[in-house]
Amino acid sequence: MADQYPSLDDRLTKFIEEQHIFFVGTAATDSRVNVSPKGMVSLRVLGPNRIIWRNLTGSGNETAGHLAQVNRMTLMWCSFALKPMILRAYGSARTINATEAEFADLNAHFPHHIGARQIYDMTIDMVQTSCGYAVPKFDLVEERDTLTKWTADKGPDGVRAYWKERNQQTIDGLPTGTPEA
Repeated sequence: MADQYPSLDDRLTKFIEEQHIFFVGTAATDSRVNVSPKGMVSLRVLGPNRIIWRNLTGSGNETAGHLAQVNRMTLMWCSFALKPMILRAYGSARTINATEAEFADLNAHFPHHIGARQIYDMTIDMVQTSCGYAVPKFDLVEERDTLTKWTADKGPDGVRAYWKERNQQTIDGLPTGTPEA
């Protein structure tokens, strides 16, 4: 059975910190639902009802476009270790683009990365845990370095050009608000 809480406690925060992957779910009113896996060092719990996560440049930009329309986000973690659990955080989030003044302070919570595009500042209104008994066990082999190498090869100007070319709208044509330069 699922258990619901108004916020994260120390036990749930520790669980989040132990996970190597999390999933982000968003949807605008008339769009496809987007569920995206995230890894690397890209998420920080800043309080019992606040999480920030840094979005790195990628092939899509659905989260930014969806949040501009409907301010709703779900984050999910699954334990792939011996003890099963699924944790979901429900809430609202705001997008802070790399060109905004507030970005630098929030980005300081993470290691430097050329591809840093946005930070999402999420306010949690409910947390839910469930069993995760059907989730298989996996061992982490290693983190991928493909995105880091790709952005390093492009350099800061190439990454910004990519934002202009590929990250201005969602797959449903919604504007993402991502700066073009």
